Amino acid sequence: MSMTFGANLELSRCNVTSISPSCPKSDTSVAHLRVLLDRSFSSRCFNYSLGWKEGVCRRYRRVRSGIVCAMMKNDVDGGNTCEDGLTYKSAGVDIDAGSELVKRIAKMAPGIGGFGGLYPFGDSYLVAGTDGVGTKLKLAFETGIHDTIGIDLVAMSVNDIVTSGAKPLFFLDYYATSRLDVNLAEKVIKGIVDGCQQSECVLLGGETAEMPDFYADGEYDLSGFAVGSVKKDSVINGKNIVEGDVLIGLPSSGVHSNGFSLVRRVLAKSGLSLKDNLPGESVTLGEALMAPTVIYVKQVLDIISKGGVKGIAHITGGGFTDNIPRVFPDGLGAVIFKDSWVVPPVFKWIQKAGRVEDAEMRRTFNMGIGMVLVVSQEAALRLLGEAHATNIAYRIGDVVKDVGVRYQ
Repeated sequence: MSMTFGANLELSRCNVTSISPSCPKSDTSVAHLRVLLDRSFSSRCFNYSLGWKEGVCRRYRRVRSGIVCAMMKNDVDGGNTCEDGLTYKSAGVDIDAGSELVKRIAKMAPGIGGFGGLYPFGDSYLVAGTDGVGTKLKLAFETGIHDTIGIDLVAMSVNDIVTSGAKPLFFLDYYATSRLDVNLAEKVIKGIVDGCQQSECVLLGGETAEMPDFYADGEYDLSGFAVGSVKKDSVINGKNIVEGDVLIGLPSSGVHSNGFSLVRRVLAKSGLSLKDNLPGESVTLGEALMAPTVIYVKQVLDIISKGGVKGIAHITGGGFTDNIPRVFPDGLGAVIFKDSWVVPPVFKWIQKAGRVEDAEMRRTFNMGIGMVLVVSQEAALRLLGEAHATNIAYRIGDVVKDVGVRYQ
């Protein structure tokens, strides 16, 4: 698509070659937000999310969830007021504005929903997703770490579409800047290539837009678009989830690519710099926060191939609280065992330095679990047995007759 901003130079690119088992300790119900994946598609299906993630559609990345103080006061999980603690809302991300926009979009495109948009194509669905990396870019500019931000970009889209059981086929990127720095752009796109290799998809093409005076010097913006496919009789849509099914969590590498508006506010409040070590750790804050998002494609597709997977939730913005219920049928919810995995140190620092409430943390960040699979009890036993030696997955909860998510 061509846009004009002053002396806008656009460069089109095209390249076609290119669980450790845990003991359940089984509190507070939170708002139930669910979107059905198993809709009938007669024509086009749109990829907007009714759940709050710094993701499914970047159109409302900057108006995404921050739990309001009044909600936290009523949440037994949070207990205290947020008078002195930071919230996503106070960091500039407004859940009310985002909610209103989604309602308006839903009226115009009633087929929306899910982590990826499904389009009927013969005996398969094409599954599409689009995303960016949010204000994690600000940290890339400050740290000078640009060679992994492309991995983040690919991860956010391919991790979305694999939740339907889709294998990614190809990826497109959009890179925009005021003045094209070829060496910098090469680093970013190398990360995109790395991400595509990790997810076994092709970087099919992209767009480089040079738009003078539109971005600050040395800064750029990114977005990405992934398309995959899954057979219609193999799609993962959550409709056969039942009470007693098990939630399996796959570890994250850290913050991934969500919640950085709040992260940056916490960083400013802490008085530390990105060059300072993460308290108690041997890595700097910059290194910990810039750790690239895990690409779960190969792992998830391998697990799916062995059977028993009924639903999958990509844990992005909205955390467990908003993302897990999106895959459940009516009348079902989740109980999460809070101590069933080790929360990475970076989240403990964010919470302590920003005095962030428990409920706020769980609705903004992944807290160390980047993907949740809802599986049968038989599949859970197999997965946990296989993961025992490697700690690659955890039993983090169960499906219960309820709505929303409870923590205990």
